[in-house]
Amino acid sequence: MTTVSQRAALTPRQLTRASERLSFIYLERCTVHRDANAITAQDAEGTTHIPSATIGTLLLGPGTRITHQAMSVLGQTGAAVCWVGERGVRYYASGRALSRSSTLMEAQARQWANPRNRLTVARDMYRLRFPDEDPSTLTRQQLLGCEGRRVKDSYRAEAARTGVTWRGRRYTPGNFADGDAVNQAITAAAQCMYGIAHAIVTSLGCSPALGFVHSGHELSFVLDIADLYKTEIGIPLAFDIAAEGEEDIGARTRRALRDRVNTSSLLNRCVDDIKSLLLPGTPDSSVVIDIARDVVTLQSDGGRVVASGVNYDGPDSYQDVSW
Repeated sequence: MTTVSQRAALTPRQLTRASERLSFIYLERCTVHRDANAITAQDAEGTTHIPSATIGTLLLGPGTRITHQAMSVLGQTGAAVCWVGERGVRYYASGRALSRSSTLMEAQARQWANPRNRLTVARDMYRLRFPDEDPSTLTRQQLLGCEGRRVKDSYRAEAARTGVTWRGRRYTPGNFADGDAVNQAITAAAQCMYGIAHAIVTSLGCSPALGFVHSGHELSFVLDIADLYKTEIGIPLAFDIAAEGEEDIGARTRRALRDRVNTSSLLNRCVDDIKSLLLPGTPDSSVVIDIARDVVTLQSDGGRVVASGVNYDGPDSYQDVSW
């Protein structure tokens, strides 16, 4: 096999857009390797080829081994990689961003650094979740209270719809089996949604840490984005799975969520929602064109940017090719 150094690096336009990828693929008890630009999963039943550029998040369960070559191609194609437990799902690592532009990262930093803008984005997030309410005058404390009420209402409504007994949200960190069936399903769905949101956030070049509702954690913005779809997708699906039975709750929830994510075009929505939150009033198409550019510029005075790779010492500036 040729080495990675002998392969040309993929350009942004050669990569599959985040909105067009599979939400996640779960593997366990196999060896993950590389064959050209695909990854392979080898177990006792044989070898399966998976195009790496189509993966949003690769979940590696118990008994998996992954080679350096496989990780290199996943990094090149911008796939997120997670090592997960047999029942619970935890997000531990991510691949390279699909975007080479800092447009969305800079927009996120500007919105986050201004307290008024940060509150505006938080209100916009609430409006995306509950479009029947107007949060334009709500304080942060009021937003939290309204969000808590709506989530409680969602739990009660789904319990009534499915006939599942609901005794409240119960989750002990690190002990997936401690809760009843519906709580296990809610936990499994939530952790998968965190992985999907993290994959989208990092693929767009945003910072997972700069949150507008959550704060103080390396995944604050990931939690913000995942919560946008909690009452619409995660909670109803969890009650549906719990209503079907208590056996193999975690695996059934993950499979059902993957199907729901695909049928609802959630990845595409997630990308558009992040852009609309960070760059309000900007058409999606212009953002897509911008973040696909592989261009480095230099900051100058007055908010201007100038071309990089140029020596600006004196009137006879020249293209610096020494790099």
